[in-house]
Amino acid sequence: MKDINELGLAAFDASDYLDSEETIAEYLTVALQNPDPDVFLVAVRDVAKAQGISKVATCTGLGRESLYKTLKPGSHPRFDTVRRLLNGLGVRLDVTPSHTHV
Repeated sequence: MKDINELGLAAFDASDYLDSEETIAEYLTVALQNPDPDVFLVAVRDVAKAQGISKVATCTGLGRESLYKTLKPGSHPRFDTVRRLLNGLGVRLDVTPSHTHV
């Protein structure tokens, strides 16, 4: 059961709404556009929670504790670890032109 705050409302948990591949992909895409890298880590954590932390840990070859540490805001996971996580979540990163020239 969800925690109820003093207003009698359940806390918002994004993982409750990440129930399709399209929703997950859009959620991660929007999070990746934020310049704060912690936003993306939290989004990946939300997706992992929605799919089951134990399942994701098994798919990625990471232990559960290691997975939690990796997805903790402020952590600096290696690119290889991020790729393993995204593969384990069933998504991939695509690169497209930003339409801005430097």
